[in-house]
Amino acid sequence: MKLYSYWRSTTSYRVRIALNLKGVSYETIQVDLVSGEQRAPEYVALNPIKGVPTLILEDGRVLTQSLAIIDYLDATIPNFPLVPEDPFERARVKAAAHTIAMDIHPVNNLKVLTHLKSRYGLTAEDGIEWFRHWMTEGFQAYQALLPDGVAFSFGNRPDLADINLVAQLYNAHRWGVDMTSFPRLLEIEKRALALPAFDAAHPENQPDAS
Repeated sequence: MKLYSYWRSTTSYRVRIALNLKGVSYETIQVDLVSGEQRAPEYVALNPIKGVPTLILEDGRVLTQSLAIIDYLDATIPNFPLVPEDPFERARVKAAAHTIAMDIHPVNNLKVLTHLKSRYGLTAEDGIEWFRHWMTEGFQAYQALLPDGVAFSFGNRPDLADINLVAQLYNAHRWGVDMTSFPRLLEIEKRALALPAFDAAHPENQPDAS
C-alpha cells in the first residue's frame, strides 16, 4: 500500500496509527500541504478534495478520507479490531471519535483558517484563539463521554476513539491549548504514545518532519 501523507496532518496521523496497529506495511509518499503540492493536477486526480491522506491499495484502487480509510482497514484486516462488535458499544466509540473528527477537526483545518484570514482579516493570534476555542469545547464533550475504570477511552486497549484523540492532542499541544481540565485525556495520550504503533505514527517521527 501507498499512503499519501503530510507529517503534521491530523488525518494522516490517524491513518498511520491505524495501519501500524493493524501491522500493515506501507510506503509513505509525502505531500507538502504548505507548498501546495495537494493542488497539483496529478494529485487532484487521486484526491479531488485536495487533501491528505490518500491510500492506494495493492490492486491500485484509491481511498480517501481518514475515517473511511480506517473503516476499510478494520473491515478487511481483522486483527486488532478498532471498534467493538456490540452495536451499542460500537456507537459509543464512534460518537467519541466523531466528536473529534467532525466537531473539532473541520473548523480547525488549515484551509479554513487560511480562508478566515484572507476573507475576514483574522490575525495570526486570532487564528490561534479560534483553534483553542473549538478544541477546548470539543475536548470537554469528549471527556464527558468516557467511562471510568479503563486505561484508554473505552477499554484497556486503544480503539478508533483513541486514534482520533491522540492525533488531535498533537495539535492541542502545538497551539497551546490549556489542558488543565483534561487530565484523563493526557493520561490516555501518555499510554498511547508509549505503544510502538502510536510512536511510529507521531508527526515528529515522519521522514518529512521539519
